[in-house]
Amino acid sequence: MSAAVTVPADLPKNVFYFEVLLYVSLILDSISIAFQDRTADANLSDGTIAVATFVAACMLLFFVYLVWLAAYRRKSWPRWVLLVSLSFSVLSLLQVLGVYGLQFDSAIEIVSCILTALGLYCAFTGDARDWFKG
Repeated sequence: MSAAVTVPADLPKNVFYFEVLLYVSLILDSISIAFQDRTADANLSDGTIAVATFVAACMLLFFVYLVWLAAYRRKSWPRWVLLVSLSFSVLSLLQVLGVYGLQFDSAIEIVSCILTALGLYCAFTGDARDWFKG
């Protein structure tokens, strides 16, 4: 048996693209978290690393919920929360690139930010505008 994915017939194309792009971005973020270096040292204990990983997982689930709220409950405010979050992610990424340069995990984050930006562009343009007004 295969699981069928149902998309509402009235879901605008731009909202669909927003949803897909954001979910792909969040999948990349989860892969990035899964492959993070979790080696304890003098600055980071095992407990701190565990809490940081748990918080990151909770944030990812929260972002999935925000995408769902925007796409299926027609809530406009989650788009703005995701836009602010993207802004903080880009600033953080720029700091990491300045300190460590381009590495594999930062390359994944760059792709994730680009996908998120494209998805949010779709959420604020075209046929998505009427979706969030109604």
